[in-house]
Amino acid sequence: MTISAAARTATTKATAAIGTTTTATTTPTTSYNIANRLPGKSAKYEKLIKQPQMQSGLGRTSVTGTQTDADTDADVDAAAGAAAATVTATATVDATANCGNHFSKHFGNGNVYAAPAAVSRSPATPPTDLHTHHITDRSMLLPPPTSASTAATMEQHTSNGFLASGIVTYKAKTNGNNYDFNSTSSTSIGSSGNGCSGSNNGNGGASNISSFCNLIARRCYGINVRRCVYVLFAITVVSILYYTHYVGTDMVYGLIQRDTHPAPIINCRMMNSAGKHIRDASPAPDHRSEARLRIDPKVLVFVETTYSGLGRDIAELLVYNRIKYKLEVAGKSLPVLTNLDKGRYGVIVFENLDKYLNMDKWNRELLDKYCREYSVGIVGFVSPSEETLVGAQLRDFPLFIHTNLRLRDASLNPSSSVLRLTRAGETAWGALPGDDWAVFQHNHSTYEPVEWAQRNTQEYPADSVGQVQLPLTTVLQDRGQLDGIQRVLFGSSLRFWLHRLVFLDALSYLSHGQLSLSLERMILVDIDDIFVGEKGTRLRPDDVRALIATQRIIGGMVPGFRFNLGFSGKYYHHGTREENLGDDFLLQNVQEFNWFSHMWKHQQPHLYDNLTLLMGEMQLNYAFAKEHNIPTSSGYSISPHHSGVYPAHELLYHAWKRVWNVKVTSTEEYPHLRPARLRRGFIHRNIMVLPRQTCGLFTHTMYIDRYPGGRDKLDESIQGGELFQTIVYNPINIFMTHMSNYGSDRLALYTFQSVIKFLQCWTNLKLASAPPIQLAEMYFRLHPEEVDPVWGNPCDDARHKKIWSKTKNCDSLPKFLVIGPQKTGTTALYTFLSMHGSVASNIPSPETFEEVQFFNGNNYYRGLDWYMDFFPSESLPNTSSPMPTSVGSPRFMFEKSATYFDGEAVPKRAHALLPHAKIVTILISPAKRAYSWYQHQRAHGDIIANNYSFYQVITASDSAPRALKDLRNRCLNPGKYAQHLEHWLAYYPAQQVHIIDGEQLRLNPIDVMNELQRFIKIQPQLDYSNHLRYDVKKGFYCQAVSEKRNKCLGKSKGRQYPAMDERSAKLLQRYYLNHNTALVKLLKKLGSRPIPQWLKDDLSTGT
Repeated sequence: MTISAAARTATTKATAAIGTTTTATTTPTTSYNIANRLPGKSAKYEKLIKQPQMQSGLGRTSVTGTQTDADTDADVDAAAGAAAATVTATATVDATANCGNHFSKHFGNGNVYAAPAAVSRSPATPPTDLHTHHITDRSMLLPPPTSASTAATMEQHTSNGFLASGIVTYKAKTNGNNYDFNSTSSTSIGSSGNGCSGSNNGNGGASNISSFCNLIARRCYGINVRRCVYVLFAITVVSILYYTHYVGTDMVYGLIQRDTHPAPIINCRMMNSAGKHIRDASPAPDHRSEARLRIDPKVLVFVETTYSGLGRDIAELLVYNRIKYKLEVAGKSLPVLTNLDKGRYGVIVFENLDKYLNMDKWNRELLDKYCREYSVGIVGFVSPSEETLVGAQLRDFPLFIHTNLRLRDASLNPSSSVLRLTRAGETAWGALPGDDWAVFQHNHSTYEPVEWAQRNTQEYPADSVGQVQLPLTTVLQDRGQLDGIQRVLFGSSLRFWLHRLVFLDALSYLSHGQLSLSLERMILVDIDDIFVGEKGTRLRPDDVRALIATQRIIGGMVPGFRFNLGFSGKYYHHGTREENLGDDFLLQNVQEFNWFSHMWKHQQPHLYDNLTLLMGEMQLNYAFAKEHNIPTSSGYSISPHHSGVYPAHELLYHAWKRVWNVKVTSTEEYPHLRPARLRRGFIHRNIMVLPRQTCGLFTHTMYIDRYPGGRDKLDESIQGGELFQTIVYNPINIFMTHMSNYGSDRLALYTFQSVIKFLQCWTNLKLASAPPIQLAEMYFRLHPEEVDPVWGNPCDDARHKKIWSKTKNCDSLPKFLVIGPQKTGTTALYTFLSMHGSVASNIPSPETFEEVQFFNGNNYYRGLDWYMDFFPSESLPNTSSPMPTSVGSPRFMFEKSATYFDGEAVPKRAHALLPHAKIVTILISPAKRAYSWYQHQRAHGDIIANNYSFYQVITASDSAPRALKDLRNRCLNPGKYAQHLEHWLAYYPAQQVHIIDGEQLRLNPIDVMNELQRFIKIQPQLDYSNHLRYDVKKGFYCQAVSEKRNKCLGKSKGRQYPAMDERSAKLLQRYYLNHNTALVKLLKKLGSRPIPQWLKDDLSTGT
């Protein structure tokens, strides 16, 4: 700023006379406020007086004061473009003094306020803040400073340029009537004639100001200042509400909006900015060899206890990657290692390496022999201990370890043949988790480091002084040159994320590729809730531009990548003005993305019990898509909150097929949200349901500084944490995100761009993307075992219960199952149970009569709703029972299906839906049961049974006609009792399984039924001695209706047929010998179950 000598002299004189100096910055077409501070007791109240904005005809304003002719000429010259002109102004004291007197009259302490002199400013100097249109001057209501030092201080500030930049600073302390000012105000003076100091282009300025000050003084005179503040506060609140409701909130959002969009910070030395590797990386090694053909793809894991932490981590990692394993507690005898000429296990894993090194001689030699003969490798972890070892040699190995170390900065050996999934070349900077690391030292060529780390010099500062830090081996490969066994040894657990990748590579390497994982990874990112969201959470045009730009960046790293947008058309244009523009801009770029449908109003489909209404809502969204050129042929849809997908709401599946022709959906709820590693897919109603993954972002996570745990927590998930591992472990990944994650701080863009870069840094995975239908087809080719769903109990999961139809009730599900097998007396047991007033069975099926047969066969694919329709929640009265009940009385529901006993998938399915149910089975002689089934089929006109003898049926070979083989299997297979019971006991504890002796049920049903009532805990108990009577004609017990009348089973029950031929009897006794022996062992193992007499007889005859 340039100040002429004349102006400086005038300014100095004015300062001496008035005792204060102020500087104003000239800003085109602006206005300012005058803030007044009340002296004395009223000093804490302020009144801001805003003058109307006035503009100069020349496009700029004059400074406060009275302009001379020379000043006016300078103004014209400046407007014409004279950049170096200097404006000199002198302050007009009269008007300001008059104004000060008026305020002093009403609020002051008798002092007369002296107006500050004006200081000129170069008109060419640009305003410091073009967005600042007001001046706040808090000196108006205060008495003038009398100290000369104050004036000097302010003049110094002026000369230093502080006030020229729009900031006025007052410094002083209160001392009687003298004030030092400690306030700052942004000063950007605009139009002339505003305020108490200044003129209106030199015409009448003092008069206008004096009148205005008189007006303010009259308005405030006699009014309590506190009331003034209350009134102003009320006006402010009303104004805010008005602008919020009627005008919109764009202005408010603009004021609080911050540019806090985090940028990806992943930097790889081996990659350029485009995500391409600088040097052509060699392809990942192929670990496959012929040796893999002699071993099964299964891992044998030795743990210290079944509850040990590392053992649990190993098991979870294997489950996540769908690798079969067997868990054994170390120290016991070895399990069977071979199956004929093939090894049962491809890799042996020791949770604690010491358990392997200190095995007893016999087991150690046996295990080592197995490993050498079948080329099976060993993985061992050095277990932490309180004792610190320094240079301790491992038993029988030229290998030394140091334990209980703190390490940092891990890196991988690029020349290691173990690494396949994991890519070497980068360094995991920072301290490694834990303080119990072990490192290896070796002096033999059989050993090669796989991973290195540095000693944490922050933890050991004294050891690092003047020394070069050498890398320490934390993961070591043993090539097997010493004893013919290959090993990979870890110096720490799986807490370190990099160890999880190296562990998977070790399994692949040591199993000769038998346990190798595919390196192909598919990624699809769904953006749910497009057009849905509160104001302030929706997308703006800039957010859409960022979405497109980031999609292109990710597309350069992931071929075929496009964001998949799910929309609910009802809420289109429900945001602020700028957010509505974002909606429009999104639709203008509709071709940039893939699209799928939500519900029209974002409703939950399980709330609909009418198919027509549900389809109507979908058709509204379909019409919206057609109107706005949104593609409708994706064949993919997502239900809001995953409602109706699982647990399956049948109406949703029907409506999807009819309106949208949906072929694929996805959910995070099957079988449960947690743990994520167990999420699976299934097919229902010809719609493929894929597992959906979460990425750590939810509808409320919009700002990086509000992320739970802060940015470090999100980065932890990205850099080796949960999100990173999710992609590594799942060949096909569908991620759920929300529209709100792409506005505000755009956390989703940051998250996915970062994790993809990190994956490329540290893995050899080949990332790609594809439309949902293509992904679904790939998924079920990889996992054909997941095609069939497993229906769980919705009431066992609080999340499932919330998205399940309100018309369903878990109380109607059966409390126990009678599982058979066939021809053992299950129908008689069903009849006896139905006599109890508090016990009820399912509604009869028109196809299978009293048996629902849900858990086996095609009925299971009809869904849970179909099954539950057999168990109405409103129990019907049991008027035929000896214990009659009324409508609505509690009933103990059960189901009897005799085909459940030997169904391969039945125990798993039954336990998923009825985990707390009791299981009741009836056993008779398996030979007798087989013959009874044959006679049953003959009586029902079976062609095969009537054309082949029983002996021909049970001796049929595998080359026999299929119908004959099926009859043979139905005769023989159910009698393998021990095998089938073991299968049931794998899902249900022994305390929930009740075994009935079928011969006792026929000869002494009263005791059997009393025992069963105690097992099921039915109250009150029925005294069957008063209701069962032996029928001489039938040869078994029947229901006693009256003293002389019995109600027995139909003619097909208790049928008399010829005795089994001796040849068949002897063959069956030999056939079932091993199975009966296994049954005796099982019953003894279960305890408190006597050995049936028929079993003793069969074993004695068979031997």
